[in-house]
Amino acid sequence: MKLTEKDITLKGDKIIEHVPSTKDKALRINLNENVYGTFSEIGAGQETVRHFFRAGGSSGTIAKAMSAYDKDFSDAIYGIEDDARYVTESRLKKMLMHEVHIIENRLKRDKHPSKMFFSYANTVATIDFAKQFKGHGWVGIKYQVEPDEDYNEITLHIRFKENDARLQQETLGILGVNLVYGAFYKYNDPKKLLRYLYDNLDKDQLEIDTINFSGPRFADVDNRLMSLQLVKNGMTDAVMFNPQGKNVLPAAILYKKNILALRGSFRPVTKVNIDMLEKSHKMFIEENKVDKNKTLVVFEITLSNLRSEGEINERDFMDRAELLCSLGQTVMISNFQEYYKVVEYFSSYTKARMGLAMGVNNLVDIFDEKYYRHLSGGILEAFGKLFYRDLKVFLYPMKDEDGTIINSENLKVHPRMKELYKFFKFNGKVIDIPDVHEDHLNIFSREVLKMISKGQTGWEDMLPAGIAELIKKNNLFGYHPENELTEHK
Repeated sequence: MKLTEKDITLKGDKIIEHVPSTKDKALRINLNENVYGTFSEIGAGQETVRHFFRAGGSSGTIAKAMSAYDKDFSDAIYGIEDDARYVTESRLKKMLMHEVHIIENRLKRDKHPSKMFFSYANTVATIDFAKQFKGHGWVGIKYQVEPDEDYNEITLHIRFKENDARLQQETLGILGVNLVYGAFYKYNDPKKLLRYLYDNLDKDQLEIDTINFSGPRFADVDNRLMSLQLVKNGMTDAVMFNPQGKNVLPAAILYKKNILALRGSFRPVTKVNIDMLEKSHKMFIEENKVDKNKTLVVFEITLSNLRSEGEINERDFMDRAELLCSLGQTVMISNFQEYYKVVEYFSSYTKARMGLAMGVNNLVDIFDEKYYRHLSGGILEAFGKLFYRDLKVFLYPMKDEDGTIINSENLKVHPRMKELYKFFKFNGKVIDIPDVHEDHLNIFSREVLKMISKGQTGWEDMLPAGIAELIKKNNLFGYHPENELTEHK
């Protein structure tokens, strides 16, 4: 039987998708006479390559398999990292580059004109003996699709969820086979390739929180959109982008940082958002135990805010992320609906002080019991998780319909929540942001969005410097020059 990437059969009116086994995938790679390369695995045994050895026919696929467990040997082969660490992206890339260089030098093209060379590598740390750190790792492949073509590269970061080292090793081996198989047979559809990484695996076994594609076959792939797929598919809870708009490993930038987070739709980012940022940041760094040089501001967009008619609007996501990054901000896309989950997520990377900057409406929503019905302890359990690390909320005021300024002193929560709100307010957990620009209180992103799409004027003055120009230049958020001309007429 000839295997396709996914064998499909019909049962009644239902489509049944059969996932090829790990052995079948390894065998198909082995039987491809043009695929030839190396396996280098550090930290969890030769878990991927053993599937290819056991499947049969591996002599035409495996040029070399190695494990450089000893640190001195590893350093002698791949060099010493600047930070002296081994489970890093830079180590993985050095492994891939080194092995590709060797195979290119040792195998002459005139003798192997049709070979598609590859180098698969991983560097991982499985769960420690005390079971305090579950482990993580970097996995990647550098490979050709045509013999005379430049190399493509796929790298990803994983976090183990299982509590047994042997199980983690087995999980890593299956993931590795899925990656090699997908790289050669699904490179033309990266979104499917991403989903197929979990073939014969469960999302309770591991998390993929960063992925990057590069090379000629992925020239049109936007890695930020691929990261969005990770969240959309439930492969991770959050992904992050630096001010340059590049995927970054959350652990790398959140580790031991003081974090100030702003949640919103940012559709588009307005002067209100920037005023909230500047004022709350000033207050935050003046807090006790907050080191300005170790403070990170994160603009967070929840997945629920990226949905349009039930589906993720990827173009809309791109627009928001690019505008925020153009302002020099770090962006996080999360799967968290409740604020306490955001704080829990940050707490897994840092024990330093955290702050949340938000508007009045968002704070009122936090005190809505409907968001916590799934918790056995209800809203009290959620608030215990939200504030247990001495977190503070920096509250930006709003203007009511009658012109009244609403802040922490006169906002209205549900009658059942009044005493709970008073408790947190009295204990200094909610602090008003003073001296805001009152004229900014008349700016609402949803109104700006309507003005843009209808071709109205005046919205430009409601946005930070340079943002209106980017919106017009790239026709973002439904902006079309002809609409504006029609409106003027």
